[in-house]
Formats: sequence, structure tokens, C-alpha cells
Amino acid sequence: MMNPALAPYAALPEQSRGRLFHEAESPGRTAFQRDRDRIIHSTAFRRLQYKTQVFVYHEGDHYRTRLTHSLEVAQIARSLARALALNEDLAEALALAHDLGHTPFGHAGEEALDAAMKPFGGFSHNDQTLRILTSLERRYADFDGLNLTWETLEGTVKHNGPVNPPYSDTVRDYNARQDLDLDTWPSAEAQVAALSDDIAYDNHDLDDGVRAGLFSLEDLKDVPLIGEAMREARGRNVRMEESRLIHESVRRLIDRMVNDVVEETRRRIAASKVSSVDAVRRQHGPLVAFSESMREQELGLRKFLFERMYRHHRVNRMSSKARRVVAALFDYFTREPDGMPAEWRDQTDRGDKRKTARVVADYIAGMTDRFALDEYGRLFDHGVAP
Repeated sequence: MMNPALAPYAALPEQSRGRLFHEAESPGRTAFQRDRDRIIHSTAFRRLQYKTQVFVYHEGDHYRTRLTHSLEVAQIARSLARALALNEDLAEALALAHDLGHTPFGHAGEEALDAAMKPFGGFSHNDQTLRILTSLERRYADFDGLNLTWETLEGTVKHNGPVNPPYSDTVRDYNARQDLDLDTWPSAEAQVAALSDDIAYDNHDLDDGVRAGLFSLEDLKDVPLIGEAMREARGRNVRMEESRLIHESVRRLIDRMVNDVVEETRRRIAASKVSSVDAVRRQHGPLVAFSESMREQELGLRKFLFERMYRHHRVNRMSSKARRVVAALFDYFTREPDGMPAEWRDQTDRGDKRKTARVVADYIAGMTDRFALDEYGRLFDHGVAP
């Protein structure tokens, strides 16, 4: 029976396409709530506490990590899903899972691992998330992975839209076991989770950038979106100290972006006349989106962050050193797989370089920043901590 509180195009757990391995339903939780709980209890989720968002963990205790970022994305996703009468549990599960595949040291670590893996199929944190959810988490007696619902796996793989060939080895191999309809758009809940990610990192990178001294509040006064939010906040209290001003500005900006998504999405839904979750998938573009005006301003904000934060010399130095650490670990373990713990070493095959390289990539990708630096120090004894 359809939940009257949800829109007709919302994903319903009782109509799920199920799990790869059949399990009896929980008497106290829906299928999507169960997915969320499995993600939260996973080893990969706990490791996000010590994985870089922008700043390596020892730069300070108050910067975002992948864990706090994921929680912030989940909070925004639930708010958006509630406003749009979508399934909050599925949106939350997808938001919590979206960064599980990230390497240590953020995008710098991913770039280094992708470069090292180029001869062996490359590396993508999105693909790695699927590997974690379907294979690498080993907690249950009857299957590898978390055995999540079709809808959660579909939304994880397609959160940025349809996946076009050529497929990665990971996506191709799993899709052969359970068809994820790769050529369609995902559910509206998956689209909500993806846009919530954009909203979260735009705003919280502003907060972290000011905290780190990479730019000042004065630098932000003419930046799209945040400049206007600062003027609104200052209008209430002209003597407000900077720590309060950035917080007041960011919360206003998040609210403005969320409201824009709600209005634009309602407009697109009304125009498309979608009446089911499958109708959402058959659309020629996303239904959950910023308005054109908001998207243009958001791109201006991202341009500022790219130039003043992600390319700042302090961040570049950390990234350069991080890439060297990851590259050195990959080179060592592919040459000396016996240097890995037994549960990883036993998966390698000296006669199959591609298989061994993938195992090494899985091992490194699962490391926290701290563990990767410790491994580097143990192996090479001349630490280059980012």
C-alpha cells in the first residue's frame, strides 16, 4: 500500500526490487532503513573519521573529515527529501554511502591511485564505493558485501546520472550479476543525495577555508551567493565577530540553496507529470536540480574555492606529498605483496598483475590518512607527512 505521506514518484521499500541474496524482511525496519543501518555499522564508514576532506587530519581537530561531511550531506538530504515528499531513509542511506570509496588524502590520493592503476583499469572512488558495498565488507556469514537493496546500489552507481559504456571492470562485473539499469536516471532520492553533496561541500569548504586562513571574510564580500548571505547576516548585528558571521552566513546560504532546489524540483515535476519512480528514471534529465540562476551563481562560488582554496599553496603542498605517499605504497606492495597483511596478501596472484594491482588498490584505498602515513614511515623510514 502506498504511503499517503509520500509522493507517487517516491521510492517505496515495499516495492523494492530486492537484494542480490534473499533475506527475510526485518519486522521493525523497512528495507531502506536496514540499508542505512548496515552502512553506518560498516568498517568503511568508521574509517571516514580519519580521511581527508580538504585538510589532512593532523592539520587541526575542527576541519571537516569525510565522516563529518557525510553526516552533513545526510542531514541536507533528509531535509530535501522531506520537503519533496520523497523517501527520507533511502536519501539518507545514499548520502551516508556516497564517499565510502574515497582514498586517504582526498582527491589527491585518488589521483595518485588512478595514475598508478591506469595499466590495470584505473581507479575511481565511485567504483570503489560499489566494491565496498558488494564485496569488500565482509561481515555476514552468507555473502560478501552488505547485500543492500537494488535501489541503494542503483543510486550509488548512478548518482550523477546514467552510466555510459565503456564500463569499468567493477560496474560491468556487478551489473552482470544484478542489472542496475545503467542507461536510465536514478530515483529522485539518489538525485537529492547528489545535490546535497554539492550544497554541503560548497558551504563547509567556505567555513574551513576561513578557519584555515586561506582567505578572509573580506575576500568573500563580492563572491557569488556567500557575499549576499554575509550582508544579510551583518544587517542583523554589525558588530558580530567573524566566527559567528561565517556561521550565520553559511547557514543562510544552505537554506537559500535548499529552498531553490525544492522550488525548481517542484516546477520540473509538475512540467514532467511524473507519477511513479520508474517515470523519474525514464526522464531525459534530472528532476532534482538548482534553478538556472542558482547554478550559475554556484559555479561562480566554486570558481572562487578552486582558485583560493583547492589551489592554495598550503593545500598544493599537502596534495603533492600525499600523492608521493600513495604512489610509493602502491609501487612497494605491487612489487612486494608479501608486505601486506595475510588477508590481503592471500588474494594476490604473482602470475596475474592486474588482479594483484586491484588487491593493492583495495588495500590502499581502505587506509585512513593516519594509517597510510604510518605505513609509509614503517616501510621507508623517512616520513613525508603532508
